[in-house]
Amino acid sequence: MNSLYSINKYFYRYRGRLLLGFLFVTLNSILLTFPGIYIGRATELFRTGSTDKSAFLHCTLMIIVFSLSGAFFMFLMRQTLIVMSRLIEFDQKNEIYAHYQQLDQDFYKQNFTGDLMNRISEDVSRVRMYTGPAIMYLANTLATVVTSIIFMVNVDGRMALAVLTPLPILSFIIYKVSAKINRKSSQVQEHLSEITAITQEAFSGIRTIKSYSKENYFTEKLFIESGEYRKRALSLVATEALFQPFMVFMVGLSLLLSIYVGGWLVSKGDIRAGDISAYVFYIFRLTWPFAALGWVTSLIQRASASQQRINEFLLKGPAITNSKSIPVKISGRVEFQNVSYVYPETGRQAIQNISFDIVGGKSLGIIGPTGSGKSTIGSLLTRMYDVNNGKILVDNVDIREHELGNLRKNIGYVPQDVFLFSETVKNNIAFGADDKLEGNSLNEKIIESAKNAMIHENILLLPQEYETIVGERGVTLSGGQKQRISIARALLKEPKILIFDDCLSAVDTETEDRILANLKNEIKGRTSIFISHRVSGVRNCDHIIFLKEGKIEEEGTHAALLKKNGEYASLYRLQTLEQNSPK
Repeated sequence: MNSLYSINKYFYRYRGRLLLGFLFVTLNSILLTFPGIYIGRATELFRTGSTDKSAFLHCTLMIIVFSLSGAFFMFLMRQTLIVMSRLIEFDQKNEIYAHYQQLDQDFYKQNFTGDLMNRISEDVSRVRMYTGPAIMYLANTLATVVTSIIFMVNVDGRMALAVLTPLPILSFIIYKVSAKINRKSSQVQEHLSEITAITQEAFSGIRTIKSYSKENYFTEKLFIESGEYRKRALSLVATEALFQPFMVFMVGLSLLLSIYVGGWLVSKGDIRAGDISAYVFYIFRLTWPFAALGWVTSLIQRASASQQRINEFLLKGPAITNSKSIPVKISGRVEFQNVSYVYPETGRQAIQNISFDIVGGKSLGIIGPTGSGKSTIGSLLTRMYDVNNGKILVDNVDIREHELGNLRKNIGYVPQDVFLFSETVKNNIAFGADDKLEGNSLNEKIIESAKNAMIHENILLLPQEYETIVGERGVTLSGGQKQRISIARALLKEPKILIFDDCLSAVDTETEDRILANLKNEIKGRTSIFISHRVSGVRNCDHIIFLKEGKIEEEGTHAALLKKNGEYASLYRLQTLEQNSPK
């Protein structure tokens, strides 16, 4: 149970409910054990042939009163402990989700989305079964055992000893079987995560799967994994199934011992026959707690396995840390000083000794072949990764010294791989808006940004215009439309630094020219970085760098680079030829 220690903080947070729950459990156990006394008395009245109706009535009423009182405290017990477990589940899910949000991109590259979802849903639900039902039934078992033993010893200690003889054997069996359940539970949860990951990936890539007619392949893949999951789940169930019959056998053995020893003591005149009836009641009071003990043990072991999986992620700290808590005003100057970066998961040198300086309000164009490190520069500037060597300065301050939230708030980043939420067009654009902006002012800004991104006319053609739901990841829109909505989102943010990372790759050059012309007024006074594989996307920038294999091969203005007649000029001639060639 070492892994479950990490949730003790929640028990402390809700200690009031926990202590009240234990109190109600104790009162419930005491009140429901008291009827045994009156069952014994009634049995003795029957055996002696008593005609005292008032004595029978008294026993009946007391049994009813104690039963109803115990039921009332059982209700309170569930209202405190089970509700507490739901509150813990709520807190734990929020904690895990908040922690996910803090982790860096490398974490998400190394872990499947399906596995992340499974840990925050299925694993947390299993932990809740420990913080609620398992804790409640364990407390109930302990209180019932202690209460019943006190009542048993009060009748006769020798009978109590006979009844409790099987307990050491029971404890040993539980200890041995629990280890197996824990191991098998971990295996079951791991396979469930794999199934969730396969399913999530298949649904996300359903268009690709259908276009390649690979439905049967993924169905077979899921069938194989589901078969392995079923095999391990059945193995776990078989192990858990050992508990129930063994518990019933132990209770039955206790019952036989109590009747045998009780009969012997009655024959000696040490106890009354009615005491045997009371003992039988006490044993049956122990039947459910002990029968549930196997189930509770299984819950604890499953929760332990799940919490261990949760802890694996909770113990992972973000590689990108926020060193400052007070934001400073950013004007927009950006400087790279001998910056190098190697992707840790592949060991590939993305960029090497890159240096450039952009004065606030000016523009920089970055161009080069695929894999030359263009997008890496944008990721480093937004601190999705931290540099291995060198420095990145924003307003002469190392970006690692800037407050992270404020830094990213002042950067408008438009990636090539656009992500749109399954929301309306309006809400997707407004995603980048200032929280203070609302009502008509917000609507006007949204339309203005859409016009500057050359998407307004397209939006008006949609069924519900700006209120149209775009579907998951913007599935109802074309690639160019998604890119332009993403540009509108960044413009609405009104940041000091704008990064356009090949975000016009899905539009034709004519539309690209019109968008860039519209952007001229919007980017005035803002530092702008245009990353592109087309010369047309960077030629109007104040300064251009040509990257090759992570290094700056050439740099200068568009005119100066053409005069050099190097690789930039060669690329320009090739793309111009392709553009002007007859279709």
